[in-house]
Amino acid sequence: MTARYDALIIGGGHNGLVCAFYLARAGLKVRVLERRHVVGGAAVTEEFHPGFRNSTASYTVSLLRPKVIADMKLPARGWRVVERQISNFLPHDGGYLKLGGGHARTRAEFARFSARDAEALPRYEEALERVAAVLRDMALRTPPNAGGGIRALLAAAAQGRKLAGMPIEAQRDTIDLFVKSARDFLDGWFENDYVKAAFGFDAVVGNYASPDTPGSAYVLLHHVFGEVNGKKGAWGHSIGGMGTITRLMAEACAEAGAEISLEAPVAKLLVDGNRVAGVRLESGEEIAAGIVAANIGPALLYRRLVDRADMPADFARRMDRYKAGSGTFRMNVALSELPDFTVLPGPGEHHTAGIMICPTLDYMDRAYTSARARGMSDEPIVEITIPSTVDDSLAPPGRHVAALFCQQFAPGLDWDRHREAAADRIIDTVTRHAPNFKASVIARQIHSPLDLERKFGLVGGDIMHGHMSLDQLWAARPVLGHGDYRGPIRGLYMCGAGTHPGGGVTGAPGHNAAHEILRDRSLLGRLLG
Repeated sequence: MTARYDALIIGGGHNGLVCAFYLARAGLKVRVLERRHVVGGAAVTEEFHPGFRNSTASYTVSLLRPKVIADMKLPARGWRVVERQISNFLPHDGGYLKLGGGHARTRAEFARFSARDAEALPRYEEALERVAAVLRDMALRTPPNAGGGIRALLAAAAQGRKLAGMPIEAQRDTIDLFVKSARDFLDGWFENDYVKAAFGFDAVVGNYASPDTPGSAYVLLHHVFGEVNGKKGAWGHSIGGMGTITRLMAEACAEAGAEISLEAPVAKLLVDGNRVAGVRLESGEEIAAGIVAANIGPALLYRRLVDRADMPADFARRMDRYKAGSGTFRMNVALSELPDFTVLPGPGEHHTAGIMICPTLDYMDRAYTSARARGMSDEPIVEITIPSTVDDSLAPPGRHVAALFCQQFAPGLDWDRHREAAADRIIDTVTRHAPNFKASVIARQIHSPLDLERKFGLVGGDIMHGHMSLDQLWAARPVLGHGDYRGPIRGLYMCGAGTHPGGGVTGAPGHNAAHEILRDRSLLGRLLG
């Protein structure tokens, strides 16, 4: 062993940095081990073509918890988020639909297509907000752990009171959102296909599923419990890209005393008996620590870094069946000009929004079924964001960068063979709505599901570190009996998106795991453990 630390963090993504910060602030000797040359995991800003920079994987801000932002003093360090002028722009055969810019504007937009839907909107938003408020509260709480003794009983009682205290209408909505498909849920509120599509898009984000898949309504909900600059449900652009967030987090970690090592990929977890002893790097270096917190997905951790013999047999079998793999295909493009949409020509506020190429739920279902049948969608789902419209540091004057977040593409396809064809299909899909788009592309950066796995460690390209299905949520994330951030080996913890509350740039798993580690080191924690 070349060195000894109190705690090692595997992976320098945002959750790993959050975990490291809280542990270091509490006085632990902490070292973060990041396999890439840059800190940040999937929340990074990189130059992908000379003069053009963008958030190359995660790309927009809403879910990062206010407590984490405040504790790490990110605004004081220079972090700034610009809210979208409108939240979304949906071009379709009958024109377009805009969401956001205030409740009155959105209701007026809906009224152009359905007076009934305009009337239903406030009640729909109220219903989602009641449930989202509970999720926000639970995001920074450790789920009760099955078989976890007194500590789990206390957690179950506390969180159960929150759920039981909801009005009966909210309890019904909660059940609907957890078990219904997005289509079934939205059909109960709205009649217009475009309105339903505008909300239904969130149900397939990072989710290799149809809006008709049972449980897909929850993924819709997962994307609305965030906030930007104190405005609930809002989304925004991080000035300087998502890498600004993790760069400033790394700064906070360093000030707290944590070490961060780049180009330090971990090859194996070292175990002595049933207790963590440290890690071995791919270089052969061994580093000792009694605590290891893994900010990588459960599939990567337990299938590649932990010896099967070091895990309980049933746990190992369940990790074999852990569902990971997303239909996400991620591109960044350098543009000579803004896309000029046929239904709304010229520059405007819609270029600052999330531009959604997915006009109906039927379109989304066909995208999924064609991907299941042939490996990639005939007409993929594409969300376009153009952060250079609000942040001119990302591109040369008069030029732009766009992030294309695309679904549905089978994780298991031979992507070394098909990645360019898929990229062409995506470009063609956008060009059908904005005829100048293809000719405006100066350069493109392609991240197929396989590229996402190779570059960022996202198994199957899964941006959530595992399916957000009912059997892999809350106390069952990643598996029942280990929903409290503790692994099956003493001293091993999980602090990534494969734990509660799941995917997105939230910081919650890192926050919660750190607090469980510190609790275990306390006298009370040892008594209750």
